[in-house]
Amino acid sequence: MSICLQVIFWIFAFVIFWAMIGYPLSLKVIGKLFKGRELKKDYDYLPSVTVMVVAHNEEKVIKEKLENIIQNNYPQEQISYLVASDNSSDKTNPIVEQFIEEHPDIRMQLYVTKEHKGKTNAQNEAQKQVKSEILIMTDANSMFTENSIKELVCCFADEKVSYVAGRLSYLNADDNAVAGMESTYWEGEMIHRELESRMSSITAGNGAIYACRNSEYHDFKPIKCHDFSMPSYYVQKGKKAKYNKDALAYEKAGEVVEDEFKRKVRMNRTIITDLFSGLRNLNIFKYGWYSYFYFGHRTCRYTLWIAHFIVLLCSILLMRYSWLYLVAFAGQVLFYGLAGLKAIFKINNSAIGMVYYYTITIVAQWVAVFRQITGKSKPVWEKAESTR
Repeated sequence: MSICLQVIFWIFAFVIFWAMIGYPLSLKVIGKLFKGRELKKDYDYLPSVTVMVVAHNEEKVIKEKLENIIQNNYPQEQISYLVASDNSSDKTNPIVEQFIEEHPDIRMQLYVTKEHKGKTNAQNEAQKQVKSEILIMTDANSMFTENSIKELVCCFADEKVSYVAGRLSYLNADDNAVAGMESTYWEGEMIHRELESRMSSITAGNGAIYACRNSEYHDFKPIKCHDFSMPSYYVQKGKKAKYNKDALAYEKAGEVVEDEFKRKVRMNRTIITDLFSGLRNLNIFKYGWYSYFYFGHRTCRYTLWIAHFIVLLCSILLMRYSWLYLVAFAGQVLFYGLAGLKAIFKINNSAIGMVYYYTITIVAQWVAVFRQITGKSKPVWEKAESTR
């Protein structure tokens, strides 16, 4: 029994280590070995483009968003705009309609869903209105730079590329401790995705700025999220999903813990099915480097919630047999204790802050697992007001 528990302990301890330390370190080594590989770009490639803005009750930011996206250096005769309103009940729709009326020279239309069924459903419905070659999708609170559209599109000159994600940067990283922790984590994510893209394909994108070939758009179930579903879908079709750090979008990170926690629960709302459906991506003979990236970046991370529980349980059961497991147990108690102290006493320490941030990420996974098991996961959610 002791040997069996030890094997289980070390398997799941490795999962945690590999997800958070081993895999990122391995990417640095791989990146140095393959420095010569660069993302292929062709700025002379200028297909027709539609920029789709997805919105639900975004009256606070929608006008700024529309003013932002029309300020770009892409040929205006090749670009159009589409606002997919997920049955907005505030002033979002009237604001968009007024904007369209005030800008008759801009090809823009508003599509309103009959029911509030979430972002992915709104995208599925609105995409049927798109006739262009490339479809760019973005959130209402994410602002582009002037070059962002051209940077996304230039990657599609390679016929094997079906999906391109841009880089999201947070504007308020220095203004708030919660936003700072999220920004620190996210900057690391962007580095990982750049290396994955250089070698093969990325394992996830982001909802702020991404694009696909309109002819290859797939209607995912409304409960699914494009961020995680699209890259994997295209790779399985023999295509490539790339990341272009020069296609830049800005937005605010959540400034209160509640907002970030809700966002992480939402991101993991199909975590169990994602874990098992993603196992097909681990066929290294078919997908090569992508299988390696997917295991480290997605499979191990999707398993963190159960890995931490099992490691803690095994430590408790094994600590009477060896000081090693006693130390492991004490270390976990200290780790979670620091997170608890941060939550209760609002300790202003960056190291303790990162422990706290990581812990709420794991708790959010557990909440998401519970909701999925009990059938409470939904495709709709309340937006984080502190990001507007």
